[in-house]
Amino acid sequence: MKYLSCCSLDFFFHVAVVTMIVLFAGMMSGLTLGLMSMSLVDLEVLAASGKPIDRLRASKILSVVKRHHLVLCTLLISNATAMEALPIFLNKLVPELIAIILSVTLILLFGEIIPQSICTRYGLVIGAAVTPLVRVLVWIWFPVAYPISKVLDCILGKGHVSLFRRAELKTLVDFHGNKAGKGGSLSHHETTIIGGALELTSKTARDAMTPLSETFSVDINAKLDRNLMNSIIEKGYSRVPVYYDQPGNIIGALLVKNLMTINPADCVPIKNVTLRLIPRVSDTMPLYDILNEFQKGLSHIAVVIQHPSGPNQSQTAQQSIWSSEVRVDILNESNGNGGLRSRRTFNRFKSVSGRGDVSHAESSKSRRWSDKFLPEVLNITDKPFSSFRKEGEVIGIITMEDVMEELINDEIFDETDDHNE
Repeated sequence: MKYLSCCSLDFFFHVAVVTMIVLFAGMMSGLTLGLMSMSLVDLEVLAASGKPIDRLRASKILSVVKRHHLVLCTLLISNATAMEALPIFLNKLVPELIAIILSVTLILLFGEIIPQSICTRYGLVIGAAVTPLVRVLVWIWFPVAYPISKVLDCILGKGHVSLFRRAELKTLVDFHGNKAGKGGSLSHHETTIIGGALELTSKTARDAMTPLSETFSVDINAKLDRNLMNSIIEKGYSRVPVYYDQPGNIIGALLVKNLMTINPADCVPIKNVTLRLIPRVSDTMPLYDILNEFQKGLSHIAVVIQHPSGPNQSQTAQQSIWSSEVRVDILNESNGNGGLRSRRTFNRFKSVSGRGDVSHAESSKSRRWSDKFLPEVLNITDKPFSSFRKEGEVIGIITMEDVMEELINDEIFDETDDHNE
């Protein structure tokens, strides 16, 4: 076989063609790895919140790689065509054995290793730059690539979107912390708060509550003398649970700010002070649900109840959580038999305009009360003794601060707390 002599015009033409084929094959190989390895989620994140230049690049690439299998088939067909054409042109320059050796060497080194290494490192930059070329190739190979891509769509499905699970996302956030030593810029407090928000969905009221044995509460029959007032002030709470007969029978909450106008010398009974109805929640209620209720501004404290176990009991408990009404049995001291005199139902909402649509208030996301609803109060002035109907054993108290501490994964201290505890 006659080979082309060196330094002729035809010789340099074949050398140029071989060079272009190697570069083209390398580009197709690099783009196959660089573009196809980019997650659609990552590209959408960059296009939405990346740097301005990255947003532009990600948008260009997204417009192409959305048809994942079509682009993949186009790049692979182009790469295969280039690699098959290379030995044909080399065979006119050198003997067959040398052509095979050169072909394998050039394809392996300049068509696979180097291009894939570069495109893996700078995939976003290179991918955005050659997007027009990829579009042209898609149209050139469309008659061949499209049917193959449709078969792949039918077999493998379209739009492979992989999202992180909560545990994976938390680990990813930890890796981005500056303490992880991986070049992240998030501070320890930022990663802790983000991690707490991700973990909050798996926590319930039992995880954040203050046990009943450690709860500071007052008897409804107690008198607001100087000793009791001093005890309330020393505790530093803004709301104090009020119970009747025993600490587990909590019937309301006392707002400490309401005591500003009370003279300790008068020894006013607590039952003569305006008390707020206190919501009751199941110990299995998720903290996010409790936080959503607290954010409505109707109450920042709730009683945690342990409901009986069992599928039917659990379902009933979940349905009665943060119920819109609370039934209170009112007993009067003046009744000689000490028996039940009357039964009243206190709604959790009081309608100002006469509309009793509880769902309207529950759908509000505002921290302030709706202008159509005010929280009901338990104003006891006729010397009654009150007790809630038995809905389950009271096991603790949960407040907005308890939920926030779980959210930020840290204790919240104020000027009244003992930091040595």
